[in-house]
Amino acid sequence: MWRDLLPIGRHPASHGYRRFAWTGVDVDCRAWFKEQAEARGLAYEVDRNGNQWAWLGDPAAGDAVVTGSHLDSVPDGGAFDGPLGVVSSFAALDELRGRGVDFAKPLAIVNFGDEEGARFGLACVGSRLTAGQLTVEGAHKLTDGDGVSLPRAMEAAGYDPDAIGADPERLARIGAFVELHVEQGRALDLSGDRVGIASAIWPHGRWRFDFRGEANHAGTTRLVDRRDPMLSYAETVLAARREAELAGAVATFGKIAVEPNGVNAIPSLVRGWLDSRAEDQAALDRVVGGIEKAAREYAAAHGIDLDVVRESFTPVVEFDHALRDELGRILGKDTDLTVPVLGTGAGHDAGILSGSIPTAMLFVRNPTGVSHSPAEFAAEDDCVAGVLALADVLEGLACR
Repeated sequence: MWRDLLPIGRHPASHGYRRFAWTGVDVDCRAWFKEQAEARGLAYEVDRNGNQWAWLGDPAAGDAVVTGSHLDSVPDGGAFDGPLGVVSSFAALDELRGRGVDFAKPLAIVNFGDEEGARFGLACVGSRLTAGQLTVEGAHKLTDGDGVSLPRAMEAAGYDPDAIGADPERLARIGAFVELHVEQGRALDLSGDRVGIASAIWPHGRWRFDFRGEANHAGTTRLVDRRDPMLSYAETVLAARREAELAGAVATFGKIAVEPNGVNAIPSLVRGWLDSRAEDQAALDRVVGGIEKAAREYAAAHGIDLDVVRESFTPVVEFDHALRDELGRILGKDTDLTVPVLGTGAGHDAGILSGSIPTAMLFVRNPTGVSHSPAEFAAEDDCVAGVLALADVLEGLACR
């Protein structure tokens, strides 16, 4: 499975992945998922929001156990973020069938669409729509960098954009959702464990900072006569680092758009996107508030107009304690070892769904801690350990 999926969407120069929602590469990833489902005799379906499902047993029976993740990527992302969870889900089902277990509940594997938000700027679109956390009106307003709207993109990929919306009937069928994911940090590497259990997802969001100045000639405009928004933006980037360090949080300006974007032109507009995450809401508020305060001071000093817009936000997510404890009990059975429980600053579909159904997550060791990069890595032995752990969990939750 890994070998078949690996080349899809891989960029020959960067060796990273460009699997963006509702593109030809995304269609290829979806075809791969469908092939895996049908090869195992699973009932395949696509829901109203474009999420893919592979069912073993009757979905209408209710109290289903669901696992899976996503197949899309950030620009030039790694091979493991998302796909490891989907591949491991199919492999775990194979393992359970090899054990000859008797399923007492329906089991499903899911591929949620547009988890990374790389194309339309909003993460977890598929699961947000399903959980009713993104309205139809809001989804229809989403556009990519070329001005293509989400509905147009879905339609071009062969899906019906008029069908999207909250799907409470589907969620009512699910008793538990467990998502396996490569760890996006080094906690497991430092502790020497191959697999861990998630405790919570830090609150996080994305903010757009629009610095508006005056375009002018780079060679003839005196420094004192300039209204250069790039200066205010650069100072704000440094402020973000300082505020994050003070709060023990993280803050990143990782995307920028400049107009007119000429080497010999002073910019008229610098638009930067801030991603910030912290262990609790109070810390996050301090960080973002401090960054915005500094940005406004810098902008005023340089004669720059500034608009700050919050584009997305996800509050802290405490995974279902009973389900989390059950995972620990299952994985710790017949052993004296304790499976580590750790928090994460990364958002996931499991976090979005946690407000509607019991959810939990398993992490697989990442020896470098690198993620959202071609250097993202997990050793084969650790991936196998993740599959076996997921199989044990699914057996404990779904089998007699």
